[in-house]
Amino acid sequence: MSERIAEQSGDTELGFKDPSLTWIIGFLLIVSFLGLFSVVPLRKIMIIDFKLTYPSGTATAFLINSFHTIEGAKLANNICWSWDDLPTHYNVSVLLGGILSWGIMWPLLETRKGPLGYVTIAVASIVTLPHIVHELKWYYVLVIYIFAPTLAFCNAYGCGLTDWSLASTYGKLAIFTIGAWAGSSHGGVLAGLAACGVMMNIVSTASDLTQDFKTGYLTLASPRSMFVSQVIGTAMGCVISPCVFWLFYKAFDDLGLHGSKYPAPFAIVFRNMAKLGVEGFSSLPKDCLFLCYVFFGAAILINLIKDYSGKMGRFIPLPMAMAIPFYIGPYFAIDMCLGSLILFVWEKINKAQAEAFGPAVASGLICGDGIWTLPSSILALAGVQPPICMKFLSRGTNTRVDKFLGS
Repeated sequence: MSERIAEQSGDTELGFKDPSLTWIIGFLLIVSFLGLFSVVPLRKIMIIDFKLTYPSGTATAFLINSFHTIEGAKLANNICWSWDDLPTHYNVSVLLGGILSWGIMWPLLETRKGPLGYVTIAVASIVTLPHIVHELKWYYVLVIYIFAPTLAFCNAYGCGLTDWSLASTYGKLAIFTIGAWAGSSHGGVLAGLAACGVMMNIVSTASDLTQDFKTGYLTLASPRSMFVSQVIGTAMGCVISPCVFWLFYKAFDDLGLHGSKYPAPFAIVFRNMAKLGVEGFSSLPKDCLFLCYVFFGAAILINLIKDYSGKMGRFIPLPMAMAIPFYIGPYFAIDMCLGSLILFVWEKINKAQAEAFGPAVASGLICGDGIWTLPSSILALAGVQPPICMKFLSRGTNTRVDKFLGS
């Protein structure tokens, strides 16, 4: 949305809005809690009825439960020390928890729970957001909030199956929809980008909270406690994240510029998508809408067949899982299938053990693979280059490369 990105895209005349700490924090505080209220009524459906795995939440739950076994407690005491054993610390913590819970949070949640909480925050957002981003009209926000609970459910369901949140995909849907509705002459680019931010916050927090509900279910924690914790964490994130971004924005004058140390490539990608959105369906490739309709109908049909075909349904693939490689690439598909093969063999050897520990092992493998992004990011920031680079090519591409090198 900033002028810096608009200049790179060559469309400053379509409008821009430079970042400011005050309006960013206000924007996040207004939109970040809708997803929490939208997914609370679906907690039992997701976790108990559908029995979705939520790998990250499951791995966290097994880790927490392991601390409360005899061996786990011994290991935990060997590697950590804290002030937790001091009676004063216990007493002050209990007092603070009592004030926050029974004095503030419980009475507030009792009057704001269920659909009422969602409606209350939605009304506040509809009134407030047009004053923060003038191009985002109140009726755009109203339409977003009408469809947001359904999309939040879809994202939470997909996250439960694969551990991937597709929040940015639903954000792109908002970009195209609101951008095309507003048009370029009425600030459609900024309206689409702001709508993307609203939608992404709603569906992202919904999937995060459902992960926490899964952790709480496996650790026998109170769903209310998990909800309150998520509310507190979301409120903290609405302040901390903009402050961290603001430090980067002020410290690096070339932040977001192509070729800089922090190019922020997705910024210009999303702006260019907003430009496409304001041009409407005419900007889409030929037969694009037809393909969208076909795949949309096919996904619904496959789900219906899977749900109503009895025992044969387990042989029918899930459209939600099939769609993820289209979005983030097929690199993880082999890992997932190898995991299924390992589980299949494990069940043949010891079915009871596989059923008991299979989800924990799978969740740990998935989360362990993701944890590598932290040291990888640190190495990248330090400018450390890998000693060897490997890339796999298809046989046809490899033949063309050999011919090129031979010439």
